Amino acid sequence: MFPVYSDTIQFKGTHYEFGYMQGETLKESPILPNRAKQWTSRRTRHFATDQEKALTLLSKYIPGVIEEIHGLADALQWSIDDAIREFGGYYLEYGKSGCSILTGTDYLIRNYDSHPGSYEGRFTLYQPTDGGYAVIGPSMQITGRIDGMNEKGLAMGYNFINRIHSGDGFICNMIGRMILETCSNVEDAINLLKEIPHRTSFSYVLLDPKGDSYVVEASPRSVIARKSNTSTNHFEMLLEENRYRMDDSKRRQQIMEKQQKLGVYEAFSLLNNKDEQVFSEKYDASSGTLHTSAYIPKEKKVWFAMGPNRNPVIFDFEKFLGGEKNNIKKIKGELNFNVPFLNMNLL
Repeated sequence: MFPVYSDTIQFKGTHYEFGYMQGETLKESPILPNRAKQWTSRRTRHFATDQEKALTLLSKYIPGVIEEIHGLADALQWSIDDAIREFGGYYLEYGKSGCSILTGTDYLIRNYDSHPGSYEGRFTLYQPTDGGYAVIGPSMQITGRIDGMNEKGLAMGYNFINRIHSGDGFICNMIGRMILETCSNVEDAINLLKEIPHRTSFSYVLLDPKGDSYVVEASPRSVIARKSNTSTNHFEMLLEENRYRMDDSKRRQQIMEKQQKLGVYEAFSLLNNKDEQVFSEKYDASSGTLHTSAYIPKEKKVWFAMGPNRNPVIFDFEKFLGGEKNNIKKIKGELNFNVPFLNMNLL
């Protein structure tokens, strides 16, 4: 087993201050150099970003992120063009991933499945003082969120469907950030997902303290919401957007559908225990489980584990919102694959 870890980042302040703090931290981190090496070695790069269009849309939907990007640019001494291209979350390439999500009336449990070499290893708690809801959850491309919960108890996770026939629009992790920072409940999130432009096809799973869970199937061409408590890597309604091979996605979904009315501990174990066959170790195929997260809206608590068969680290988000400093510096775990995360000095 290979040891991995995620750094815990907590901050209260303006978006610009948050961006500047992150930029200062990134100067001492291997994340950005490691990502640059990956793009060079894989002969891949960002898609060109229409900066003016990106700024217009960010200003409309989540203006605080523009200030955060300015803070990042100033701390890193980058041009704003480079910072928007890197952190703006608009019209960028996104690698394929797996993922399984199970919800109950009181929880959203999520396995995030991807390649370890693309994982940032940053778990954030951020409370803005210049507008927007406080959010807890792991980051992607610094400004985006992989999954998470906000101060209103709205929880969100997403599942990759397809990147063929992509369009101009935001990628999943920036959409996740928009949902969590600007929406107070499931209805707000569904309306946002129907309005914004989508780069690629993803399912967005939503739960708030009322206990009703929705899966929103979103592609560059159509967005539709349905009630459900399971989601993997295929659409149930926008069938024309699915990939050809969906056997493993349907297999994981069937396992979760057979386990109804579980408590949060049993549901977490179902996704995190290797013997239950939802947790994946297909890391070579960018479909291995990197973290298992549980969001409990009514309690404002988050469970988080890296690797299989782990006892979760538990965050009390309510205490953070009340001013209590979180003492967890790193979340440690082990994976059956010897490739480090981007935040580790081993590439």
